[in-house]
Amino acid sequence: MLTGEIRSQVDRVWDAFWTGGISNPLEVIEQLTYLLFIKRLDELHTIRERKANRLNQPIENPVFTPEQQHYRWSRLKNLAPEQQYQTITDELFPFMRTMGSDGSAFASHMEKARFTLPPEKAGLLARVIDMIDGIPMTDRDTKGDLYEYLLSKLSTAGQNGQFRTPRHIIKLMVALMAPTPTDTICDPACGTAGFLVAAAEYLYEQYRPQIFADETLTAHYSGPMFHGYDFDTTMLRVASMNMMLHGIERPIIKNRDSLSEGNAGDKALYSLILANPPFKGSLDYESTAKDLLSVIKTKKTELLFIALFLRLLKPGGRGAVIVPDGVLFGSSRAHKTLRKTLVEQQKLEAIISMPSGVFKPYAGVSTAIVIFTKTDSGGTDTVWFYDMQADGYSLDDKRTPLADEHAHNNLPDIITRWAERSTGEQSRARTEQSFTVPQAEIAENDYDLSINRYKEIVYEEIQYDPPLQILAELAELETEIQQGMAELRGMLV
Repeated sequence: MLTGEIRSQVDRVWDAFWTGGISNPLEVIEQLTYLLFIKRLDELHTIRERKANRLNQPIENPVFTPEQQHYRWSRLKNLAPEQQYQTITDELFPFMRTMGSDGSAFASHMEKARFTLPPEKAGLLARVIDMIDGIPMTDRDTKGDLYEYLLSKLSTAGQNGQFRTPRHIIKLMVALMAPTPTDTICDPACGTAGFLVAAAEYLYEQYRPQIFADETLTAHYSGPMFHGYDFDTTMLRVASMNMMLHGIERPIIKNRDSLSEGNAGDKALYSLILANPPFKGSLDYESTAKDLLSVIKTKKTELLFIALFLRLLKPGGRGAVIVPDGVLFGSSRAHKTLRKTLVEQQKLEAIISMPSGVFKPYAGVSTAIVIFTKTDSGGTDTVWFYDMQADGYSLDDKRTPLADEHAHNNLPDIITRWAERSTGEQSRARTEQSFTVPQAEIAENDYDLSINRYKEIVYEEIQYDPPLQILAELAELETEIQQGMAELRGMLV
């Protein structure tokens, strides 16, 4: 967990970047990420170096050659500011570009990377290096929290309906899906790879001994388990470095328009999809995959992405995705077709309605989490609904943590009730915060999946006095007022 002091340090460095003329938040994050990555390279080399020393053997796959030892963070941080700047721009960046030969996601996206801090800002660079060096980066949680704090500064929505998913919502979705070491996980609109990172952290916490005791599972976890796609090259660089900073060295992060015809051949590849696809994004209809349009003829990206998820999942594969509320009750043929497909042809498991403030300050749109399993043969019995009313933060633009988190945070309750959805949840009344709805009733309601369609609201009956009694009381009050005013006049005379 980040301390207030570390947050203040990050804020000061952030302000210094802006003062130095770098005002694009994503560019600031990208530049800081390069430095974090350089530090990570030294950590990896040190780990391999220590292992070699213990075994009294040469270093296996060293990051740096003997001639490149001055590239290491432990040496770089002690150089004069001008030397630091020159080493990074003239030597380290070209070196990182040559790493493309190892096939890593990071290396493949480094070709157009550039260090944008101008030479006259070498002093600022030195201060940033000192700040990063002062943070205990060996702690996975601190490293992750630091990076999430940086990403939280992306306080405006991106183009094409993109905006960052809050980390606690991502963690909720990962916990609900409970990935296993044999899963192959994909986010076809990965952005900064928040879902992939959270899945990796969940697996590390839950299955660490099992994963690292088995060479096959270790190799799978180190990269091929995680697939992310996006068409924003800067996002891809940040995503691949984000994964690297969280211990995943070779994830499959690719530049790809997931909805395009060029990727129509990708089918039944993944066992788990976690995603928050862009809403109302611009769409090149002519280049959109024909097989998706044959399933659902629409220009709405949120609908096309769900059709894509069904195509990409293996039979038995699971999905947890965020959709705007319109997907749940939209009246167009495309909306109804998609919902009917989820209910009748697949296994729709849950709809978790979220309050509209969850994505502030990026957007005020109301959203929901849709959870389903691909079966291609139906299987929907009952659908579990949950009405999330609080997520532990204020629902205004500031999104500040609430003091009494337990009283204003439904997330732990969602996880608890989700585990009981096939037992105790079946008997809950429609007046409660969660309940189940039979598949037949959903079909009768034209496959409407909005929680308000099924939730029952109990109104408290209020007893009022008879009208004549109320009028008599008003007359009595009026008499008292007139008497009071008469007494005041007498006092004034």
